[in-house]
Amino acid sequence: MIGGRGAARALAVVLAAVLGASIPAVGRAQTAPVGKPTPKATAEPARCNLIAQEATHVTTTQMGGQYVAYAGGGVLIKCPNRNITLRGDSAEQYPDRVYLVGHVNYDEPRLNVTSQYLTYFTNDERVVAAQNVHARLPNGSTLVGPQAEYRRQDARFRPREQILAIGRPTITVAQPDSLGHSQPPMTMIANTVFMDGDSLMYGSGQVLITRTDARATGDSVAINSALETMRLMRGPSITSTGAKPFTLTGGVIDAYSHNKKLQRVVSRSRADATTQDMSLRSDTIELHVRDDSLVRAIAWGNTLRARAVSPTETLTADSIDVDMPHQRIRVLNAVRKAYATSRVDTTRFRPQPPSDTVDWLRGDVVVAHFDSAAKGDTSTKPVIKQLVATGHAAAEYHMAASDTGARAPAINYTRAGQIVVSFDSGRVANVAAHDSVAGIYLEPAPDSARNLGSGTKTGSGTKSVPDPKTVPDPKTVHSIVPLPVKRPPARREQ
Repeated sequence: MIGGRGAARALAVVLAAVLGASIPAVGRAQTAPVGKPTPKATAEPARCNLIAQEATHVTTTQMGGQYVAYAGGGVLIKCPNRNITLRGDSAEQYPDRVYLVGHVNYDEPRLNVTSQYLTYFTNDERVVAAQNVHARLPNGSTLVGPQAEYRRQDARFRPREQILAIGRPTITVAQPDSLGHSQPPMTMIANTVFMDGDSLMYGSGQVLITRTDARATGDSVAINSALETMRLMRGPSITSTGAKPFTLTGGVIDAYSHNKKLQRVVSRSRADATTQDMSLRSDTIELHVRDDSLVRAIAWGNTLRARAVSPTETLTADSIDVDMPHQRIRVLNAVRKAYATSRVDTTRFRPQPPSDTVDWLRGDVVVAHFDSAAKGDTSTKPVIKQLVATGHAAAEYHMAASDTGARAPAINYTRAGQIVVSFDSGRVANVAAHDSVAGIYLEPAPDSARNLGSGTKTGSGTKSVPDPKTVPDPKTVHSIVPLPVKRPPARREQ
């Protein structure tokens, strides 16, 4: 009813991958935790020197009282107090910046960048690369895009390294496991990406996060790897791409993990979780994950009540809590004004639309018990075995008439403090009521063309005697009392 193991596992894997990934920021070795400044960097300006090469030719000129150098034929520039090396086809060196053109390579211990154009602003420690930008970090993560700005750590301007990439860059995050073995990477694409230190990454504008088994989308995303949280906003969705697709949508989706393992996912504002077997919809949906398996699903809301829909059943309540250890449904609890409907069994009679097409059960609380398969058995879906409605309970079920030749169903309507509906192979087998029971059992009118040969004569025809097998067991039902018949008002004489 809720979905298969593969769908929920794919959801768990993609979120765990996003939260557990190392953010491709720079300066990991010297960056302090979020909220704490790093050790102060030296305020000494960068000193960059043009290294003479065999084919290099240099021209200098004076501009505004300062010298400017123009170099071509292959350029090598080194900034020893920053441990930075710059290469390019040609360069312009000003007192406050270095500008390189053609086959540019920027290299330092924490970052390597190639591009067609690059400017290093030595006064405020900024590196701006443009056109065919490829950046690689020591952990194997990469950034590819049309333009990126790297802001180096400097006590005068910023406590941590930062990267701002525009023009819809692609960030590929390397994801080694706990043993250091390589795993399928995570890729993030957005109109703009901003990385602050080694913990915070933000994406805005048509965000797309993909893995080999799932994808997540939204208008913006915020990832904090230190706290192991992720927030997708403005039309977010998470979809598995396995054999059993799973989709989670809402206004905002938050994911939380611990020790690189996904623990909880919360979708707010018209949340919707959909599988091949069921859809769950409400203001808020919360999914609990343990060992990459979905073990619990909770839905609740005020403006949009919780609603679970399967191909044959619908359940609505203020809140719905699904307990599913080992990713197999065991118990479903619907609380406050719970209302369950299911399609009428048409194998033994022919319903008359629209009144005979739905069985229903309501109560303050409705609990559904399932006959879950053994752990690891994914070949069959859990089969419902019992529905229990408690508190102001009422039920209406259609059953086969005692007259086997009747085409219409018999109707069992019951009100009680508690109603228990038992199922056999997914079909209603028995309806038992307890505490202040009142109800009525109706047999269909006999076909006038048939001579039934049994029953009692009445003024309007023959009333058949119910089959004891279709009537609730009197040992479990305290009483079955016919409800008063509503008579039409008397017609006034004109």
